[in-house]
Amino acid sequence: MDIARLILWILQFGLGLALIVLVLVHSGRGGGLSDMFGGGLGASAAGSTVMEKNLDRITVVIALLFAFNTLIFALVIDV
Repeated sequence: MDIARLILWILQFGLGLALIVLVLVHSGRGGGLSDMFGGGLGASAAGSTVMEKNLDRITVVIALLFAFNTLIFALVIDV
Protein backbone atom coordinates (compact mmCIF):
# COMPACT_ATOMS: atom_id res chain seq x y z
CA MET A 1 0.00 0.00 0.00
CA ASP A 2 2.91 2.35 0.65
CA ILE A 3 4.21 1.86 -2.89
CA ALA A 4 0.80 2.83 -4.29
CA ARG A 5 0.74 5.97 -2.18
CA LEU A 6 4.23 6.93 -3.32
CA ILE A 7 3.32 6.41 -6.98
CA LEU A 8 0.15 8.47 -6.56
CA TRP A 9 2.08 11.27 -4.82
CA ILE A 10 4.66 11.41 -7.61
CA LEU A 11 1.95 11.28 -10.28
CA GLN A 12 -0.05 14.02 -8.55
CA PHE A 13 3.03 16.23 -8.29
CA GLY A 14 3.97 15.70 -11.94
CA LEU A 15 0.45 16.24 -13.25
CA GLY A 16 0.09 19.37 -11.12
CA LEU A 17 3.30 20.87 -12.47
CA ALA A 18 2.35 19.95 -16.04
CA LEU A 19 -1.07 21.55 -15.60
CA ILE A 20 0.44 24.76 -14.23
CA VAL A 21 2.90 24.99 -17.12
CA LEU A 22 0.22 24.30 -19.73
CA VAL A 23 -2.13 26.92 -18.32
CA LEU A 24 0.68 29.49 -18.25
CA VAL A 25 1.60 28.75 -21.86
CA HIS A 26 -1.93 29.51 -23.06
CA SER A 27 -2.41 32.95 -24.52
CA GLY A 28 -5.13 35.04 -23.03
CA ARG A 29 -6.54 38.26 -24.40
CA GLY A 30 -3.25 40.09 -24.12
CA GLY A 31 -1.13 37.11 -25.11
CA GLY A 32 0.58 34.72 -22.78
CA LEU A 33 3.83 32.92 -22.58
CA SER A 34 2.97 31.26 -25.89
CA ASP A 35 3.96 34.52 -27.62
CA MET A 36 7.53 33.67 -26.73
CA PHE A 37 7.27 30.49 -28.80
CA GLY A 38 5.66 32.07 -31.87
CA GLY A 39 2.06 31.20 -30.99
CA GLY A 40 0.90 34.79 -31.07
CA LEU A 41 2.01 35.59 -34.60
CA GLY A 42 -0.86 34.04 -36.53
CA ALA A 43 -3.40 33.91 -33.74
CA SER A 44 -4.52 37.51 -34.16
CA ALA A 45 -5.10 37.14 -37.90
CA ALA A 46 -6.45 33.59 -38.18
CA GLY A 47 -8.25 32.96 -34.90
CA SER A 48 -6.91 29.79 -33.30
CA THR A 49 -3.84 28.11 -34.66
CA VAL A 50 -3.27 24.36 -34.78
CA MET A 51 -0.72 24.73 -32.02
CA GLU A 52 -3.30 26.44 -29.80
CA LYS A 53 -5.92 23.75 -30.49
CA ASN A 54 -3.46 20.98 -29.68
CA LEU A 55 -2.42 22.83 -26.52
CA ASP A 56 -6.11 22.99 -25.53
CA ARG A 57 -6.51 19.24 -26.04
CA ILE A 58 -3.39 18.39 -24.08
CA THR A 59 -4.46 20.69 -21.24
CA VAL A 60 -7.90 19.04 -21.03
CA VAL A 61 -6.36 15.55 -20.96
CA ILE A 62 -3.87 16.51 -18.23
CA ALA A 63 -6.65 18.19 -16.22
CA LEU A 64 -8.81 15.05 -16.44
CA LEU A 65 -5.89 12.85 -15.41
CA PHE A 66 -5.21 15.19 -12.49
CA ALA A 67 -8.87 15.01 -11.40
CA PHE A 68 -9.02 11.21 -11.64
CA ASN A 69 -5.72 10.86 -9.81
CA THR A 70 -7.06 13.12 -7.05
CA LEU A 71 -10.14 10.90 -6.64
CA ILE A 72 -8.09 7.70 -6.60
CA PHE A 73 -5.64 9.30 -4.20
CA ALA A 74 -8.49 10.25 -1.84
CA LEU A 75 -9.82 6.68 -1.89
CA VAL A 76 -6.40 5.16 -1.21
CA ILE A 77 -5.57 7.58 1.61
CA ASP A 78 -8.97 7.04 3.29
CA VAL A 79 -8.03 4.01 5.39
